[in-house]
Amino acid sequence: MTRQMMTMLSCGTTAVGLAAVAACGAGGSSPATVLAAEPMSCEAIADLALAETTITLAESVPAGSFTPPGATQPLQVPAFCRVAATTDPAIRFEVWLPSEGWNGKFHTAGNGGMAGVISYAAMAGALERGYATASTDTGHVRPAAGGFDASWALDRPDLIEDFGHRSLHMTVLNGKAITEARYGVAPAYAYYVGCSKGGQQGMMEAQRYPEDFDGLVIGDPAHAWTEFYAGAHLWYSLATLDDPESYIPPDKASILGTAVTAACDAMDGIEDGVIDDPRKCRFDPEALTCLVDQDRDTCLTAKQVQAVKDIWSGPRNAAGELLYPGLVPGGEAGPGGWSSWVTGREPFTGLHWLAADGFMKNMVFDDPEWDFRTWDYDRDLPIALAKTGPAIDATDPDLRPLRDRGGKLLLYHGWSDADISPLGTIAYYDEVVALLGGGKDRATALAETQEFFRLFMVPGMGHCRGGPGPDRFDALTALERWVEEDTAPDRIIASKLEDGEVVRTRPLCPYPQVARWNGTGSTDDAANFACVLPD
Repeated sequence: MTRQMMTMLSCGTTAVGLAAVAACGAGGSSPATVLAAEPMSCEAIADLALAETTITLAESVPAGSFTPPGATQPLQVPAFCRVAATTDPAIRFEVWLPSEGWNGKFHTAGNGGMAGVISYAAMAGALERGYATASTDTGHVRPAAGGFDASWALDRPDLIEDFGHRSLHMTVLNGKAITEARYGVAPAYAYYVGCSKGGQQGMMEAQRYPEDFDGLVIGDPAHAWTEFYAGAHLWYSLATLDDPESYIPPDKASILGTAVTAACDAMDGIEDGVIDDPRKCRFDPEALTCLVDQDRDTCLTAKQVQAVKDIWSGPRNAAGELLYPGLVPGGEAGPGGWSSWVTGREPFTGLHWLAADGFMKNMVFDDPEWDFRTWDYDRDLPIALAKTGPAIDATDPDLRPLRDRGGKLLLYHGWSDADISPLGTIAYYDEVVALLGGGKDRATALAETQEFFRLFMVPGMGHCRGGPGPDRFDALTALERWVEEDTAPDRIIASKLEDGEVVRTRPLCPYPQVARWNGTGSTDDAANFACVLPD
């Protein structure tokens, strides 16, 4: 190797470039001194030494169509250097580096579900923007049964640890080292983007590894992973599947969603099919209870009504304490609604059921024969929290290390999310404000928190995308301006697309502000809205 770059680390090792950081392991410190470096050719990166890591591929990929491993459709990409590697024991990751026009920055893409695949499409999007970009499968290969099959975790606490936090952190360290080796200079800025499981990954990075990123875009986060799987995935399964008569088929979910929208849509003064703040919706599902002679296909049975109430309320322990917030009204109907997440097209096919069953069998109880009907919240939730919480849960509200190093966090959540309750994200944000406020009044604590951490609630958006409201917005550009220009995002414009055309725009506002129409002009134009505090 001809490179003449040596980095001295406080952990007592000397290695080549930022690769030395990885040599310190997951707890490695940042480089203290970096001398000049000569760029490496793409193919020469195959010989780069990285701790506990084997580079399996380093090749130049021409511009045009590129079909990633396991994909059925090609991606359109600019020319790039593709590096594939594995970190022990089984963390596969890739780093893509633009052949021309590198923007000087590093990007990491999060995952979804139980991961098990590299987020190639997200990498392609970052590459198009000029980023050097990385993603990992989080330490296991997705089973053929699908994205919520957790059989890989059975009796493998090491893989659970990698899935929970280590895989992404090691990918960041190695990805930065590879980027520096390729270009001869370290990235000027590092950004993270992820939603759902990717939200959990981003929260874990912000809390446990605040030095990894200068800015993070985190969406609809499953950050309280264990409580979420027990208090949402499992709870909705118990509410609709423990008694077969409680099951809510897709047509009944549609009836519920239509009724909720009719009752609560106009609360914000605009009838647009979007519930601006579902917490204000007072719709009672009892109104849909079947009458004596009513066609059962047009109403809900008493047990189905109770299931809806249970899903909206969330589980409680024997003392009556809420263990995890329920869903809010507004995400029941349509694609990405309850028929996808909560109920499925038929019993035992909903994503909540599949996720809860796999998680409990393989991560918590190490028992493939475990039966969800045996679950008891008072007895079993403490067991689950002790078993998986330390590795997977990202619930620490102390973000002072991220704040103190100048990091920025842009968090968003769809109000119509039928998977992860938006109330949990708001609760976490409030915890951060209270902790960082240190006893100051709410307004002062909020203002100080918003100097580095802002939450944007997205009316009508489902889980990460979809739903009746505007769901397309460029949070990464807003974050870049915040980090690099110190321009905090006071509003982010979101768009609603139909057949590829923009049919509505709305501003997303920093919580607790909301978008309010000024009374003139089209309600489909964001220019006619202002961000204000709610009444």
